[in-house]
Amino acid sequence: MQTHIITTGAILNACLLLQPASVFGSKDVQQKAESTPNVIYILADDLGIGDLGCYGQKIIKTPGIDKLAENGMRFIQHYSGSTVSAPSRCSLLTGKHTGNAYIRGNKGYKHTDGFKYDLPLAASEVTVAEIFKQKNYQTACFGKWGLGGPESEGRPQNQGFDYFFGYLGQGDAHSYYPIHLFENDTKIPLNKKVYSHDLIMEKAFEYIDKKGDKPFFMYLTPTIPHAELIVPEGEMMGYDGKFPETPFVNRGGSYGSQDQPRATYAAMVSRLDRDVQRLVDLLKKKGIYENTIIFFSSDNGIHKEGGMDPDFFDSNGPFRGSKRDLYEGGIRTPFIVQWPEVIPKASISYHPSAFWDFLPTMAELIGVKVPSDIDGKSFLPTLTGKGKQKKHDSFYFEFHEQGGKQAIIKGDWKLIKLNVNKPQETTLELYNIKHDAAEIANVASQFPEKVKELIVLMEKEHTMNENWNFNKN
Repeated sequence: MQTHIITTGAILNACLLLQPASVFGSKDVQQKAESTPNVIYILADDLGIGDLGCYGQKIIKTPGIDKLAENGMRFIQHYSGSTVSAPSRCSLLTGKHTGNAYIRGNKGYKHTDGFKYDLPLAASEVTVAEIFKQKNYQTACFGKWGLGGPESEGRPQNQGFDYFFGYLGQGDAHSYYPIHLFENDTKIPLNKKVYSHDLIMEKAFEYIDKKGDKPFFMYLTPTIPHAELIVPEGEMMGYDGKFPETPFVNRGGSYGSQDQPRATYAAMVSRLDRDVQRLVDLLKKKGIYENTIIFFSSDNGIHKEGGMDPDFFDSNGPFRGSKRDLYEGGIRTPFIVQWPEVIPKASISYHPSAFWDFLPTMAELIGVKVPSDIDGKSFLPTLTGKGKQKKHDSFYFEFHEQGGKQAIIKGDWKLIKLNVNKPQETTLELYNIKHDAAEIANVASQFPEKVKELIVLMEKEHTMNENWNFNKN
C-alpha cells in the first residue's frame, strides 16, 4: 500500500508539471472581474479527492466535473473546514476555522416535531449569504443544511438565504428516500417514495430557470455520495455487474443493505457528475453561463460507511486517511473554479487555501467589507491574476470525536495531536507534507524544536467555546 501511495503521488506531481501556464491581464478580464457575476457553490458530500477523473480517478467516469476543470482552475492544496459535515459547512459559510468557528462538530438536539436537528448557528454569525445580500443578490440553498432546525436561529432564512429546499437536519440526509424535505419552513411529505437527490436538483434547476434579473448566489449541497449507498432501481449508470463485490449487510446500523456497494457508489458519483453537466447546460441555455462562477468541492474526505470501499477506487488519491481523520485524506478536498473569460482554461493553482477563504473572496469580489473576526484570506487574486495574493501563515483544524484531535500546518510541516482529551495517552505526529504527502514517516522525535513551535501555534489558534472544549466533550 505504501508503494502504491508514493507511486500515485509521483504520477500526480508529474502530470501537474506538464500543465500549461496561466495568462491573465486583458481589459475584458479586468472588467469581468469587477462585475457582479452569479455565483454557484456546489458542495458534494463525502466525495474523495481521488474520485474525480481530473484528480486521477481511473474507474468512475466524471466527464462533467472534469470539464469544469478543463474550462477553469483546479486547486492542488485546498482544505475543507473540517473532517465531518456540520463544522466544515460552518467554516465555509462564516470564514472561520474550527478553532474559532461557532460550530466545531456534529452535535444534535431533538425538536418538538420528534426529529433530530443540528446545533444551530448563532444569529450573530455573519454568513457569506448575508455578504451577498448586502449587494442585493438573490440567495438560495438546495440540499443539506445541517446548521440548525426549524424555528432556530440557525435556519437558512435567518442566515441570509431567501429560499431553502432540502434537508434541515443532516441525520435525515442519511436516507435518500426520506419521510419529508423542507421548503423553507414547510415540510414537503415524500413518504419514502421519492429519490431526494433528483428532486433537490430539479428544484435547483427550476430556480435558475425562473430567476429574475438580479444576480444570484446558489449554495448547492447535494448529499451524494454520502452513505446510504443507493440509487433508483435500474439506474446504475453502466456499472451494474462491473466489479467484484462483497454485499454490504446492515447489522443494525443506519444504512441499508446493498448487494453491489462498489457499483452503487460509482453510480452515485456519476449521477452527481451528470447533474453538474445538466446545470452547466442550463446556464448556457439561459444565456447566463458567461457571467456565472461555478465552485465545486466536497465537505470532507471520503467515507467508509454503508459498504463503501475507498481503497478499491483509490478515493483518497495519494493521501493517507479518510473522513474523521486529520490526515490529508480526511481534509484535503477537490476544488475547482470555473469563470468563463476570467480564469484561463486548464489552469492549475498551487496556492494553499481552505474553506474559510471563500467568504472573504466573495466579499472582495462584490465590494463588501470583510468581517474583522474571520480567519480567511481572499484568493480572488489567484482567480483573476490581479493584485498580490496573501498567504496563510498556517492552517488549523480540530475535531471533537475519537478522543479529540488537532492539526496545524505551517509551510511544509504538519503536526497532528491525537487523544487530546486524555493527556496521559496523547501522541504527537510530525510530517513534512512536501516530501511525504502520504504522511508515512512520523519525524516528531527527529525535530523536537519544530514540534514545540507548532504546539505553541496550535494552542494559540484554539479559542474557548462552551460547546466545543477539549477534555469537556
